[in-house]
Amino acid sequence: MISFFAPAKLNLYLHVTGRRPDGFHLLDSLVAFASVGDEVSAASPAEPRLTIDGPFAKDLTGDPRDNLVWRAAAMLAERLGRRADVAIRLTKNLPVASGIGGGSSDAAACLKALAELWRCDPAMLNAIASALGSDVPACLAARPVWLGDIGDRIEDAGTLPRCFVVLVNPRIALPTVSVYRAFTGPFSPVSRFPMTADAVSFARNLAERNSDLTGAAIGLVSEIGVVLKRLARLDGVLLPRMSGSGATCFALFATKAEAESAANQLSREHPRWWIVAAELSSEFGSSA
Repeated sequence: MISFFAPAKLNLYLHVTGRRPDGFHLLDSLVAFASVGDEVSAASPAEPRLTIDGPFAKDLTGDPRDNLVWRAAAMLAERLGRRADVAIRLTKNLPVASGIGGGSSDAAACLKALAELWRCDPAMLNAIASALGSDVPACLAARPVWLGDIGDRIEDAGTLPRCFVVLVNPRIALPTVSVYRAFTGPFSPVSRFPMTADAVSFARNLAERNSDLTGAAIGLVSEIGVVLKRLARLDGVLLPRMSGSGATCFALFATKAEAESAANQLSREHPRWWIVAAELSSEFGSSA
């Protein structure tokens, strides 16, 4: 059995720069990955199946064959001209429909596991990732990247300074499509910046950019505003922000101790929220 970690994806800033005639929005975003996530394991040969466990497994309803993980396996098997004779296990630790790329990261981890299991060229995974969804190529890279176009154009963003985050979700699912439909503008410019060596100046650069979908998301889930206001009052916080289309928000810190202390404090105050401290990493992608 081969297992891969599927890290949470954070949009450290997200600018909506325009809208195409087909309705898709154009983006400019810095994406990074955190040391908390799901786990995808694959074993072959086996009868084709996908089993899901973990604290958020109950939120993934419907036919498992419709799950992005299974679709990734089926597409890779078809590309290789083989049967998808694989047993896949998804341990769902991240909230569903939460703006941190859980499904996309799961699909990317599945592709990596099967490429190793079936001994195929990892280079062929990029085309499959693009076909699965605009977030999957970035999750396949699993390192800091700039996103452009509709999110499917990625460029290496270099090495992040060492920094930590507290992730908070009010345990309310918020479908991405609903947030984009509610977004009315205005559009923002492309606004990239040189990577800095320390968390404080990094946070200062991020603070000059926006998370453009925040207003639309709060209009749909008012608790996001409550979360952001509380994060802004935490000791040592460098930046409070919503990730992606929400509802997950994050607070950025310079030290692990500050992040863990903040997470513990929030957990005592809001036991119903999903709260976790994590480190941002410049590289994920090896098998477990």
